[in-house]
Amino acid sequence: MSIGAQAAKALVEPIETAEREELAALQLQRLKQTLERAYNNVPFYKQKFDEAGVSPSDLNSLSDLSKFPFLVKQDLRDNYPFGLFAVPREEVARIHASSGTTGKPTVVGYTKNDINNWADLVARSIRAAGGKPGDIIHIAYGYGLFTGGLGAHYGAERLGCTVVPMSGGQTEKQVQLIQDFKPRIIMVTPSYMLNLIEEFERQGIDPKTTSLEIGIFGAEPWTNAMRQEIEERAGIDAVDIYGLSEVMGPGVASECVETKDGPVIWEDHFYPEIIDPATGEVLPDGEEGELVFTSLTKEAFPVIRYRTRDLTKLLEPTARGMRRIGKITGRSDDMLIIRGVNVFPTQIEELLLQVPELAPIYLIEVSKDGNLDMVTVSVELNPESSELDESGKDEVMARLKHLVKTYVGISIKVKLVGGEGLARSEGKAKRVHDYR
Repeated sequence: MSIGAQAAKALVEPIETAEREELAALQLQRLKQTLERAYNNVPFYKQKFDEAGVSPSDLNSLSDLSKFPFLVKQDLRDNYPFGLFAVPREEVARIHASSGTTGKPTVVGYTKNDINNWADLVARSIRAAGGKPGDIIHIAYGYGLFTGGLGAHYGAERLGCTVVPMSGGQTEKQVQLIQDFKPRIIMVTPSYMLNLIEEFERQGIDPKTTSLEIGIFGAEPWTNAMRQEIEERAGIDAVDIYGLSEVMGPGVASECVETKDGPVIWEDHFYPEIIDPATGEVLPDGEEGELVFTSLTKEAFPVIRYRTRDLTKLLEPTARGMRRIGKITGRSDDMLIIRGVNVFPTQIEELLLQVPELAPIYLIEVSKDGNLDMVTVSVELNPESSELDESGKDEVMARLKHLVKTYVGISIKVKLVGGEGLARSEGKAKRVHDYR
């Protein structure tokens, strides 16, 4: 057993290896409290429950949760910014938000106790990956409203690690600091890790000779083939961490380094379901469908049956007494994940409509440039703007790029297509081609 695996098995919390009956009893107790909190403190939930003809008292077993209505991302937008908070705004210690269009991101809040629980769960996740107190952790997730950087940061500090809060970008500097500070662990998106590996190699440094032993990778789907490539080229253990801002952030589930067989859901804090995306019917463990989460301990922002849109399946416990998530195979909506940022085509469409020189016709193409996601948006000029000179066209394209960078958080290339060069459709237009 590797040093990392030995560390992962040390200091395991009793609940992580509890019998299913004990865990289920705790889940039922916490689920009842969560439903009461949501119903009594959030008008949205009271209205939804009343319309569905259910109340918290109707929950007598975990399976009774299927009687309650779903929460979807549009509900968060409709209640922007603080309408789903279950505590007075003054008790909210921190706010995070996922990318949105002009003023409509999805906003989540945390009490001090929520942040403590989050830090504990990320610390648990790092330990499951083989981390231990005293390790230096290089964090290259983005900091700010995105939950990745600060979520990883607080968890690493809670475990007793030394944190290097690098954030994203500045690839050459990342490599320099890894060489100088000699971290044992890196937390970053897997695609950017491959970019770092290439930069090491470009500088004539064998990535296997660095101090890194463990990579904790999340914020985007990745395959076992990518895991194998990272592990072989960098000489590290690569483990998967899963999370989403609406449910908490990173640390909702995380892989154990001794098995590397899918992220373990920390079921003492999050109750998972798999549903048929079309009917909403709850499916048995092992069947693929859409992942749904209900929070069990969140105070400021409880979520009841939140539809993640991630397609996966629940797997039986192995390294811990809690169930695992299979690899994410796709989504039940049209969301794209670009370098860890959630992007909906409609976000780009709304911004496109703010540029009057452009026609409301577009094509989004997603591809790989090396290991990084690249987005090209093809657009057309309105007939009234067809006589623009080259500098005018360049200014229009630059304006769209700036809007997307500002409000969605990703860099794009804009391609201007002449005439009516983009395909028209009499039915539902296919506006996205994903070549990854």
